[in-house]
Amino acid sequence: MSILDSRTEIKKIDQSGLLDSVEALGLQIQDTLEQTQSFSVPPEYSQVKNVVVSGMGGSALAAHIIKHAFKSELKVPFEVVSHYSLPNYVNADSLVLLSSYSGTTEETLQAAVEAKSRGAKVMVITSGGKLAELAKAESWPLYQIQVNHNPCNQPRLAIGYALAGQLIMFGRAGIISDQSSVLSQVVKNLPALVTRLQPESTANNTAKMLAYAAYDKHIVLVGAEHLIGAVHVANNQINENSKVLTSEWSLPEFNHHYLEALQFPKLAKDTTIFFLFNSALYTERVHKRFPLTQTLIEQKGYEAHLIQATAPTVIEQIFEIIQLGEFVANYLPILYGINPSPIPNVDWFKQEMAK
Repeated sequence: MSILDSRTEIKKIDQSGLLDSVEALGLQIQDTLEQTQSFSVPPEYSQVKNVVVSGMGGSALAAHIIKHAFKSELKVPFEVVSHYSLPNYVNADSLVLLSSYSGTTEETLQAAVEAKSRGAKVMVITSGGKLAELAKAESWPLYQIQVNHNPCNQPRLAIGYALAGQLIMFGRAGIISDQSSVLSQVVKNLPALVTRLQPESTANNTAKMLAYAAYDKHIVLVGAEHLIGAVHVANNQINENSKVLTSEWSLPEFNHHYLEALQFPKLAKDTTIFFLFNSALYTERVHKRFPLTQTLIEQKGYEAHLIQATAPTVIEQIFEIIQLGEFVANYLPILYGINPSPIPNVDWFKQEMAK
């Protein structure tokens, strides 16, 4: 029996309960729907001319998803900024969403100062810290997450709270359409997916198969259109949970130059694997590119896996790929024998920066 088939053996390594957080994705979404029932924003927020989301690491993941998933619906520019400073164009006609799970992220707190000084309209999503205090002092619309379903307490594993929360917030602000009903449908569907991917599922478990295939390899993740953000979540979690080197691309851009990089170095053929995330909801020309891309990659001597999103709607597919990616990013570090929760390199860097 593989170690991935035993929850008991997994928990001996996963001592912070990251697997429990992975399996709680649906509970996080349901919790968010309940917690945000009274969330509201002033009417003038719907009249802004641009939207900027300030967030770092796991706190920026949801905004990347929304930017790509609602590309055809958004009526104003939507930008994600992972930096200390906001774009020069931010002013009183801008909506700035400040996102920090901890509420103590220095880049986001600096962006908050800038947003206030420029008279921007501001919303905040956080679990507490200085950012929550500032939001309350400034009377900014605030979703203060009550974290009931993230046992490992890692921001990247709070993606259910972050994404559902921002979908609700932007819906109430009139930036996107209301997503409450589709989120409720996601909550209904995820338990069946969890059952197929959890440790007790030993037959045709896609997450385990991908983790085994990716062991000790550089992973290249490729998505497109509405799944670009979900693939970015998978990339982030593989980096932080599995401590694995990855690359992230999107089609069709991948086809215009990266294909020519498949020849050298020759040793890369044995140490690189491609995950291609396809969807029948992609536009016809993009959908056609995925099997062709897989064929060419394999012809050049690389291993490539075509992963098909099967849910019926855009938002449901996004959560389907997020859930799959979370399980892969949980199983892979178990194969390496490492606790997936701690991020010692990031913590060291923050400590050095604080000196």
